Amino acid sequence: MKRTIYNEDHDAFRTVVRDFIAKEVTPHFPAWEAARRTPRDLFHKLGDLGVMGFDIPEEYGGAGPTSYKFQAVIAEEVARAGVGLGHYSVTTGIVLPYLLRLANDEQKRRWLPGIAAGETVLCIAMTEPGTGSDLAGIRTTAKLSEDRTHYILNGAKTFITGALNSELCVVAVRTAAATDDDRRYGLSLLVVETGSDGFAYGRQLEKVGLHASDTSELSFTDVRVPVENLLGEENKGFSYLGQNLSRERLSIGVNAVSAATAAISFARDYTRERMVFGRPVAAFQNTKFVLAECAAEVEAAQALVDRGIEADDAGELTPVDAAKIKLFCTEAAGRVIDKCLQLHGGYGYMLEYPIARLYGDTRVTRIYGGTSEVMKTIIAKDMGL
Repeated sequence: MKRTIYNEDHDAFRTVVRDFIAKEVTPHFPAWEAARRTPRDLFHKLGDLGVMGFDIPEEYGGAGPTSYKFQAVIAEEVARAGVGLGHYSVTTGIVLPYLLRLANDEQKRRWLPGIAAGETVLCIAMTEPGTGSDLAGIRTTAKLSEDRTHYILNGAKTFITGALNSELCVVAVRTAAATDDDRRYGLSLLVVETGSDGFAYGRQLEKVGLHASDTSELSFTDVRVPVENLLGEENKGFSYLGQNLSRERLSIGVNAVSAATAAISFARDYTRERMVFGRPVAAFQNTKFVLAECAAEVEAAQALVDRGIEADDAGELTPVDAAKIKLFCTEAAGRVIDKCLQLHGGYGYMLEYPIARLYGDTRVTRIYGGTSEVMKTIIAKDMGL
C-alpha cells in the first residue's frame, strides 16, 4: 500500500539525511562498533545538519515546533543503511522533550542553544541496580544543603545510554521519602553536568547489540548540583517521567518497523545473489513464501506506526495507543528479522552482514521503554481486565 504520511518536504529531507549517512556514517561505522561508541564529533555534525534542535524554539537556535515525521525519516534511513547514530534518538527524542516541557526560561536560555548546535548532548539516568521498571524503588538521593543553594547527590545508576558522549544528564533522584500511601512521592529530576566533581563513570557495559552506542554504569559521590538545575518541581518526578512515554514508545515502534523493513531488503538482495544447487536461493518456493509473510506482517506494522505518527502530530496519541504500537511492532520485528537472518544461512550469523547487526540491535526493543509484558498490562487494563 502507498504510504501517505510524507510530503515533498519530507522527501527532500530524506535525501539530505541519506547523503549525510553515506558520507559521514557508513564509511566509519565498523570502527565505531569496534570502539563501542560513536565519536563525540558526530553530534557536532548533526548539529550543523540542523537535526539536533527539533522543537527547540527558533530564539534558542532550534527549528521550532517540528512534526515527528522528520525524526521518523531519520530512523528509516539509518535502518536502511544498516548503521546507527549512537544515542542520537535518546538525546533528541527522549531527553530533550523533558527540557522543553519542564525547563523554566532561565534554564532554556542556558541549555537549549548548545543542544541545538550539537555542543551539548543529553542522556537520562533512571535505572538503578535492582530497580528497572519499578521507578518508585529509586534510591539515589539528593539532599538540599543547609543554605538551600545546592543538592548533594549520592547513588548509582546502570544501563545509561550515551553517558560517555553527554554533557548533561537528567537524573531521577529521591528528594524526599515515600509516604505510606504513595511510593511514588518524593522523586525529582535534576540536570547534572557530567563533568561535575563526584560524577563518575563505572564499567562500559558489553551488550548483545547496539555496539556503536555506549552504555555505562554511573555513580554519584557528594555531587553538588545547583538548585537552579532542578527540573520542574520537587517530588513530582514520577509524573514527569510518564509524560513522554507515549512519544518514546512510538519512536521504538518506528525504529522496529524500520529495522524489519531493512531486513527484508537485505534478505531479498542476498537470496537473489546467493547460489545453492545451481539456483539463486530466491528461486526456491520456501524463500518466496517466507519473504511474502514478512512483507505482509511489516506492512501491517507500518500502517499501525503511521497512524501513531499522525496521532502524535495531532496531539492525540494516548498511552494505550503507544503501548499497542510498541508491543505489536517490536514483536513483529523480532519475528521478521529472525526469518530474514535464517535466509542468509551461516552468513546471517556473521557481524559483517547487516542482518546480524539488526538481529542483535532489535532484540532490546522488547525490553527498553517498557517491556512487552508491561505493554500487555497497559492494554489489558484499558480493556477493563
